[in-house]
Order: sequence, then structure tokens, then C-alpha cells
Amino acid sequence: MSVNNFIPAVWSAQLLKFLPKMSVYSQVANRDYEGEIKDMGDQVKINSVGAVTIKAFTKNTNIAAADDLTDAQKILLINQGNYFNFQVDDVDKTQTKPKVIGEATENAAAGLADAADVYIAGLYAGADAGNVIGEVGTPKTISAAADAYNYLVDMATILDESNTPKIGRWVIVPSWFHGLLLKDNRFVQAGTDTNTNILFVGVVGKAAGFNIYVSNNVPKATATTEFKIQAGYAGTLSYAEQILFVEAYRPELRFADAIKGLHVYGAKLVRPSTMAVLIINRPA
Repeated sequence: MSVNNFIPAVWSAQLLKFLPKMSVYSQVANRDYEGEIKDMGDQVKINSVGAVTIKAFTKNTNIAAADDLTDAQKILLINQGNYFNFQVDDVDKTQTKPKVIGEATENAAAGLADAADVYIAGLYAGADAGNVIGEVGTPKTISAAADAYNYLVDMATILDESNTPKIGRWVIVPSWFHGLLLKDNRFVQAGTDTNTNILFVGVVGKAAGFNIYVSNNVPKATATTEFKIQAGYAGTLSYAEQILFVEAYRPELRFADAIKGLHVYGAKLVRPSTMAVLIINRPA
């Protein structure tokens, strides 16, 4: 493949097609506010209407004056960016060049998605303090496989008490936590038909009211300590992204075709009261 037949719009669309399939945290986030992102530093304004006061009605009595609704606007800043830049030497056989470039593009998309996922996963720190089970320094522990499912129930209870909608609830767990759930009949037998029909990337089943996702990007202190398992619903997080540039060029000092691209994005914990966090150690 040479730069002469390179079509940026096609490659940009291909990258965006790969990105959601390779990520987990961006899948559970609300992406309704993406709009038209044109550059890093752009702002996405998220408008939300404040609570409406409910008053008691008394017959033959005037009702109170109308309330002023407060507009609680939040800003989602597109302040993150990552790029790729690779080349394929001309000495590579012509017939293998398109295949190499295609595989490199998928690798680039995977890398971009992973970097964005790590960033979104770090937003757990903004959750309401009362929604956190365990603490940094004194995390929760697991003594039996059943504890994993019980902790899911505890997280669901936190969300219930904070009036989090039940529709679209999710929890993202590390693979070892999922392994413990598989040893619990309450998870294995719950919603069997639903579990076998879930097609989302990373989703491994449904239990305790959650769609359960598995990710290697669950934040942790070390390989075995202080994993921050997060739960929420479809409106907890917001995420917006764009592939700004995908360009083909000939490096001045090489006989090669090269491609570079820029991915910009931003994420925000929009409703901290609707996120529950479990800080837990991996059992030995």
C-alpha cells in the first residue's frame, strides 16, 4: 500500500470501529454528549435540570409560586490525547504490505483504546465517600468464594440507597474476581438465558442486578492488592472521543510508507452518588 491510495476517512472510521470493541470502561459510559469534537481542548457542555420540589396539596388553597429550576451544567473537557506513528519499509514484499499495515492499525487501535480505558478507570476517586467499601491501606479481603457475590450485593445496596436507576447497571471486575463468581451457584445459575445471550465485549454475565464486565484495567496498588472495583449505571460516567488525524506520509530519510494518527478524548464522573467502589485484595 502506498500513500497514493491512502484514504484518511476510511482509516479513521476503521479505527473508531475498533476502539469500542477493545475497551470496557468506555462501553459503560454515556456517550450521548460526544457532539462534534474538532480539537484537543474542546468542551462538551452537559446540562442537567435540578430536582423539582413536591408539595402537599390542600383543597381550596392557592398553590405556591413556581420554583426556579437550577441548571446544573457540567463541562466534559477533551484534554487527553494519544497518537501512533509507524512505518513499513519498501523492501517488504508488496503483497504483504497491506496485511502488515492492517495488522498494525488494529494494534494501534488496541493501544489507543487501552490508554483511554486506563484513564476512565481512574475516575473512581471522585465517587461519594459513603459509597466506598474498604479503604486504601485497609482494603477488604475474601476468605471464601461466596464473599465475591456478597460484595456485589453490598454494592447494589449502596446504589439502591443513593436512588441510582436499576436499568443499565454495570460492574467491572478483574478476572480473578470473576473466577470466584464462577464458583458460586448464585452467579452461575442466575439469569442463565440472559448470560448466554449477552454479546458485549468484556461482559461475562449478569448477577445482583449488574451486567458484569471483566477488565485487566481495574485500578490496583500492586498485582495483588487494593483493586478498585467500580459499579454504576448508564448515566454515571460520560465519555467523548474523536480520531482527529490519520495521515500517510513518506519519511524523508527512509524508503518506507508511514502512517500516523491522533486520538483525543475526555471523560467525567458526572454523577458521583451513583458510583459504588469496592477496594479489595486478591486472595492468596
